[in-house]
Amino acid sequence: MGEEEKSEKEKRIRAITSIYYSNPTVQKSMLEFGQHREVVPRYFEGFGRRPDTIQYASDIMGLVKRGATSFHASEELWNDPLNLNSEMTQQQMNDLRKSWDLLIDIDSKYLDVSKVLAMLVLEKLEEYGVRNYGLKFSGSKGFHIIISGKAFPKDYDGQISNESFPEWPRVICQFLTHITRREFNMRIEKIFGNLEEFKSKFQDNKIVHTESLCPQCGNPAKEGVLVVLKCPLCKTTIQRKDMKLTKKKLRCVQENCVGLFDVIEEKDYFECGNCEGISSINRKETSGRYKATFTNYAKKSEDYSDDLKESYSGISYGLSDLVLVAPRHLFRMPYSLHEKTALASIVIKKEELEKFSPRDADPLKVKIKDYMPNNIEGEAKRLLIDALEWKKTQKAIDDGKEKKRYSGLPGRNFDNIEIKGVTEDMFPIPIKKLLNGMEDGRKRGLFILITFLRSVNFSPEESALKIKEWNEKNKPPLKEGYVRSQLDWHFKQRKKILPPNYDNESFYKDLGLLDKKPDAKNPIVEVVRILRKRNN
Repeated sequence: MGEEEKSEKEKRIRAITSIYYSNPTVQKSMLEFGQHREVVPRYFEGFGRRPDTIQYASDIMGLVKRGATSFHASEELWNDPLNLNSEMTQQQMNDLRKSWDLLIDIDSKYLDVSKVLAMLVLEKLEEYGVRNYGLKFSGSKGFHIIISGKAFPKDYDGQISNESFPEWPRVICQFLTHITRREFNMRIEKIFGNLEEFKSKFQDNKIVHTESLCPQCGNPAKEGVLVVLKCPLCKTTIQRKDMKLTKKKLRCVQENCVGLFDVIEEKDYFECGNCEGISSINRKETSGRYKATFTNYAKKSEDYSDDLKESYSGISYGLSDLVLVAPRHLFRMPYSLHEKTALASIVIKKEELEKFSPRDADPLKVKIKDYMPNNIEGEAKRLLIDALEWKKTQKAIDDGKEKKRYSGLPGRNFDNIEIKGVTEDMFPIPIKKLLNGMEDGRKRGLFILITFLRSVNFSPEESALKIKEWNEKNKPPLKEGYVRSQLDWHFKQRKKILPPNYDNESFYKDLGLLDKKPDAKNPIVEVVRILRKRNN
């Protein structure tokens, strides 16, 4: 878009905003929704100052006259939004937070895909007994679904609702994405057409997104290439997963056969990384002596070759945006204009979703409807419970993967230090304090923890699980990729790396881990002293 064309569009949008926001019913609707919320205007140049809020209807036109094109509000409700600041701790935010609403952001490059996912989510909410919800057009190609915080229990499983943001809404969004995923993939085909025909039209992998979901756990299966080999002499056929093909041929596995295998076929296969043995490889296709030892799958599992089928990956074309489930994150208010399309973020009913068109969001033809649902207290309790239980299961699966990842790695004992049988009760006080989680200095804390655990000869898998538990207590946690890269690097080192000494002020003292002057130079020295006492 050229500068002149861009300038004309900007003039047109500014003219529309001036007329649109002067509508008293629009002002009233936005003012009511904005109560106890942080409300921030957006200009062509970007967002306005924070924190901010609107206290009177006239505030809206005042901001529009200064160039505001759209208005964005928080999911969280605050006792006084103007007391917010970027330096607040998690506890200070919890104290200021009055409540929160569950906001599910359905977003896709394709409006029809957004419609499909929005409908699926609404159907699941109703299955869970959630009958009251708000649905609105985002103003571009998506939809926002809202459920009042009243729908959730005030406390559950030792957690207080007011202090469970963003954890509870994030888990619920992940859970809804998981339980709608298979049906979403199936309905996508009605939009894009037959998968094989679609793939033949678009060879670009950036356009065609596919996946196969495990029929048992519902998680995406990993894709590989299955190589089928056949001996031309005895006709024995075998299969090998992800085999690297070279000019050198394999000898036949049958006794007394001198033949060399020929590659007769290469085909894609899918295998679940969570459920051992669930694979699309047809065990009936193996034959000969090799059949009995092909994979654990051949011994332990049923034939899932028909269940693990490739389908469209709906989540690649549209998803619930978990970024919105974050402290102080903003979303476009109901009946705000969209700053790029100049369409209104109008409220619609579920029955209107299928036939909805952006033309219905013409700002000069809007009819005001209530967006905020009047939820019954505890209406979404069953949804929350199932989401939290599902998350526990996923965590167990992830912990198993982490343990498997580092199992079998050699523990490297340090020269001249005999440290065996160390238990957590023998950890020095600064290390125990570190294990409670951190808000600042998490990367330095990670370095202390990895080097300490390796020094006391925790196995790689034990160390990985202990650090995973520690990171979950951090606010916010370190990114999993960063933690894993640090673990991988340290476990590969042969050189002795002790944790920092206590007198290194950049670590223990600066991180607030020292309550008094230590009696030892290094935490490992304390552990060795305890071991010697116990041995004596």
